[in-house]
Amino acid sequence: MKIDGIPYRSIWVDDDGWSVRVIDQTRLPHAFAVARLTTAADAAEAIRGMTVRGAPLIGATAAYGICLAMRDDPSDEALDAAYAMLLATRPTAVNLRWALDAMRDRLRNRPRDERVAAAYACAAEICDDDVATCRAIGEHGLGVIRDLWEEKGRPDRLNLLTHCNAGWLATVDWGTALAPIYMAHDAGIPVHVWADETRPRNQGASLTAWELGRHGVPHTVIADNVGGHLMQHGLVDLCIVGTDRTTAGGDVCNKIGTYLKALAAHDNGVPFYVALPYSTIDWTIEDGATIPIEERDAAEVTRITGRTSGGTVVTVTVTPEGSPAANYAFDVSPRRYVTGLVTERGVCPATKDGLLSLYPERKSA
Repeated sequence: MKIDGIPYRSIWVDDDGWSVRVIDQTRLPHAFAVARLTTAADAAEAIRGMTVRGAPLIGATAAYGICLAMRDDPSDEALDAAYAMLLATRPTAVNLRWALDAMRDRLRNRPRDERVAAAYACAAEICDDDVATCRAIGEHGLGVIRDLWEEKGRPDRLNLLTHCNAGWLATVDWGTALAPIYMAHDAGIPVHVWADETRPRNQGASLTAWELGRHGVPHTVIADNVGGHLMQHGLVDLCIVGTDRTTAGGDVCNKIGTYLKALAAHDNGVPFYVALPYSTIDWTIEDGATIPIEERDAAEVTRITGRTSGGTVVTVTVTPEGSPAANYAFDVSPRRYVTGLVTERGVCPATKDGLLSLYPERKSA
């Protein structure tokens, strides 16, 4: 994707050939800044502190964290320590474990003097694969959007609703839920996006709106609780969201508040699609109730950052002094509320049989 005409990925190896650059998402939308990672601990803190976020990008960052660890010490002990440190940063997104397993499997039986080069090659492959995967998700999702537009008689405006940020900032490029929207816009389909603010971190208001604006996609930021009202009044034609973990049975875990959108969509007959890469499917579980739900710092709820009319970026407290706050980061939308899963291999029902129809090799796994 492009920022002011300059193409960017969300993560890349710096010109020195070894350190890693990432877009600092905690600074958006008020400032565009790039952070430099030089150690595995830097990568872990970038994931934990949400300098980077989004399941695919978390996995890519963890992969490069292993690369940085191998530069310092290519031993088995250092590999295992870096793996454990990075895995502990975020418990919900399964891409993290998937990427770390891929890196460890590639490096474990190699001579130590080959491990650095092999690590960087594997991390690059993970990133390139994510770009190709998200592009394919976009193409399949474009078909869903085009079919709906045709079905509705090609209206002058097709209203889509999304929650959190599942755009290119959440992946290496293109995004998951936003990839079909970008492609639909570029194909001339008159899409308009309702972007949920997505409290408490406001990824929709700050990141999705920033992305869509840079690409020229018409959009409107709304408070999280507006979506149901819009659906009741026929102002949402389709919901599309991303996911941090999808079970083998089709349950979907995504940013907190997604479940309420799925309920509202079901009650109002609005199609509810989830876009995901294969690396986000957890084939080891079928019931979403068993997914670990991350609980983050209560300060994300009690405090909020914004820019004043004078241009200064400040953080203020919005709750009464002494009031406790809970910060559950994700919820699970049961498969019965999901119209379809949009993957790099196509669109399928949110069921075990549906997923296996696209990934038949998992039948014997």
